[in-house]
Amino acid sequence: MLSLNEALDRAQALVAAARKGGADAADAVYGCDASSGVTVRLGELEDVENSESEHIGLRVFVGQRSATVSSSDLSPRTLETLVERVVAMAKEAPEDAYAGLAPEDRLLRKKFPSLEIEDSAAPEPAVLRARALEAEEVARGVFGVTNSEGGGAGYGRAQMALATSHGFAGAYAGTHHSIWASVVAGEGAAMQRDYANHSARRLRDLEAPESVGQRAGSRAVARLNPSRVASGTMPVIFDPRVGNSLIGHLLGAIAGPSVTRKASFLLDRRGELVLPEGLHVVDDPLRLRGLRSRPFDGEGLPTTTRRLIDNGVLTDWMLDSASARQLGLAPTGHAARGGGGAPSVTASNVHLEGGRKSPRELMADVTRGLYVTELIGQGVNPVTGDYSRGASGFLIENGSVSHAVAEITIAGNLKDMFARLIAANDLEFRYAINVPTLRIDGMTIAGE
Repeated sequence: MLSLNEALDRAQALVAAARKGGADAADAVYGCDASSGVTVRLGELEDVENSESEHIGLRVFVGQRSATVSSSDLSPRTLETLVERVVAMAKEAPEDAYAGLAPEDRLLRKKFPSLEIEDSAAPEPAVLRARALEAEEVARGVFGVTNSEGGGAGYGRAQMALATSHGFAGAYAGTHHSIWASVVAGEGAAMQRDYANHSARRLRDLEAPESVGQRAGSRAVARLNPSRVASGTMPVIFDPRVGNSLIGHLLGAIAGPSVTRKASFLLDRRGELVLPEGLHVVDDPLRLRGLRSRPFDGEGLPTTTRRLIDNGVLTDWMLDSASARQLGLAPTGHAARGGGGAPSVTASNVHLEGGRKSPRELMADVTRGLYVTELIGQGVNPVTGDYSRGASGFLIENGSVSHAVAEITIAGNLKDMFARLIAANDLEFRYAINVPTLRIDGMTIAGE
């Protein structure tokens, strides 16, 4: 693995070589991932993994024609061949009126913000094994748990360096620690499984193995003896660990490429109410120790905290430079880069805020409804917003969660679902997308 300075030097040298080789403009991105992990099952070591990969990608422009190549071989001779090949490819590529580097006047020029996303602690495999064993042991110790799918702990470090021919150069590194456990409760055909996990940038923020294990075991036991419910229309309440998928669908619909392709169910809704008043969806790439925090985007633009939904209103699309040009707007700092290809669009740390009721108050008036803890399948149409997914969880009767339910399909349309969304006030920051407990009335349930 190259150091950050070495990676940046390599990217800058590649850009300079591309310009010398005939490119009008170019950018180069270096990425490296190193990870280690330990998996245990039934109290015994099952697997130890250690991996490291690095790559560099070069994108060049010849007029309005562009091409991209990438390589995991960073030797000088290979990179020299890489430059020759990509410039030749660009000269033969079709013209694209919207392709190009980010606007020069918008590049990040100031000192990068300190986001505390890198941890100096790199645990040894023996330490990871101890964490994994403790998490699984506690989960297996929950009364009613009969088997285990295992437990695990991991650590990883990633680096990214970006250089452009019009003046941007930057690099950063981030780490992550993780722990998980997955166990089975019950016997035979009545068995039920569930899991718990947690990830954090720094070890001090990682949940204790005992807590993860206890939650995994308790969740599995709670799912025993599920029943089915009669088909009909009823309120559905989403646990935060699955409710965040709803916001994920919203983010996909407001990404610039989806809008330019007219493949969004929120097309033409910019500046309009899409969530109830009082609710806000915030994208915060500058959150300290956030799982997706980053000082600059994949094109060298500064990242900034934005309300994507402000008081229920869709304020703007998430745009890279190409989709911004196509829409006649300014890029928003949401570009992402991999080793090959043009930039894509992605959000960072996202959360939904504005809920006022407690989860108990949220379900207090529900005579009969569903509390969903797991969603299955990918039955979402991004163009129309039609939504249909398998689900399991618990029945709500007279304002209280009762017995487990399974083999259910919940359906609706995301535009209508978002319009009826009610949020609780139990927001916690545990994932890349965080939401409180969510309630949507009038969903169609297919059961018995």
